[in-house]
Amino acid sequence: MTDSTIIWHNPRCSKSRQTLALLEARGGSLTIRNYMEDKPSVAELKDVMKKLGFTSAHEWLRKNEPDYRDLSLKAIEDEAEIIKAMSTHPKLIERPVVIHGKRAMIGRPPEQVLELF
Repeated sequence: MTDSTIIWHNPRCSKSRQTLALLEARGGSLTIRNYMEDKPSVAELKDVMKKLGFTSAHEWLRKNEPDYRDLSLKAIEDEAEIIKAMSTHPKLIERPVVIHGKRAMIGRPPEQVLELF
């Protein structure tokens, strides 16, 4: 049995749309989650961060987002506070995120996610 694949997708993001198209062309079980509307919980973010292999939430932040500056996240070292901000403001999450089994990868470039299979 193969693991299903989940994409945290933002339909307004071109890289997310390209990654989704690659996954759909590949076939298999795929769950599309619009994480901008269905915001991930703090627990989900911690789990996926581990699957991504990140040691710090700062590695997963979109630093060019206005929320990053407005919330002064560059100066915050408390991981729990950063992850809570990511849950509350999902635009801060670098996207798209593809989760397959015990691994996850960011689709930048989109083709990179094919390494999960």
